[in-house]
Amino acid sequence: MRNLKSIALLVALFAASLSAMAQRSFDVNLWGAKAPNKNGLQDTAYIKVYLPDAKRATGRAVVICPGGGYAILAMEHEGTQWAPFFNNMGIAAIVLHYRMPNGNVKVPISDAEEAMRIVRRNAKNWHINASDVGIMGFSAGGHLASTIATQSKADAKPNFQILFYPVITMMQGYTHQGSHDNLLGKDAHKKDEQKYCSDLQVTRVTPRACLLLSDDDHAVMPINSVNYYAELYRHDVPSSIYVYPTGGHGWGMNTSFAYHAEMLTNLKGWLESF
Repeated sequence: MRNLKSIALLVALFAASLSAMAQRSFDVNLWGAKAPNKNGLQDTAYIKVYLPDAKRATGRAVVICPGGGYAILAMEHEGTQWAPFFNNMGIAAIVLHYRMPNGNVKVPISDAEEAMRIVRRNAKNWHINASDVGIMGFSAGGHLASTIATQSKADAKPNFQILFYPVITMMQGYTHQGSHDNLLGKDAHKKDEQKYCSDLQVTRVTPRACLLLSDDDHAVMPINSVNYYAELYRHDVPSSIYVYPTGGHGWGMNTSFAYHAEMLTNLKGWLESF
């Protein structure tokens, strides 16, 4: 009988712990209801909020933009799977499900900016420091994150940026063509391409950055990150760049990435440096 009671108690404690964990994770629609994009399709923009235990919260938060070439979203290995890493550091993780542009560049940008504003509006309730909210992005999501970092203002401007193998330029010959075409259209004007080349938009007030990529990335050429880092350096923006020998493109949180542990150590070290 005593063993049965012990088992019942363990089950109850386990259920309670699961419930407590569930309470720290929830979704918030960005616009309250489904928002139409340019071609009339309905697509819901929302954030998945993962909050660390209040006792461990540092006040820092990061909005995460998964990649997918502005056509789909890799919501797991470039999104939700990162929540434990950040929560264990006392950092709130907010994964953004942004709408696809279908040639209308303002659609994903407005979603990312609203996500930043929502985090800051809820800073007190979520135990977040409104002056310590960063943005992170992968591949095309890295382009979105770098666009917000270099062009957004006021409550939408992040305090730091983390970019994984990001698309930075929209210029032909160096861009990721699929991301370019989905964001700006196949027949984009050169002035629009230049406007959304994040390396051309860096200023001295661009937030500090961390870039992580593989040398053998054949999907998004490493020159994207290298040129961005060079501009950050030229404008005296504190930044770090980590280039791994192999790994290709799109590894995110996948443990199959040969430098997975090293990458997490590098990122943790960078986050603890300021």
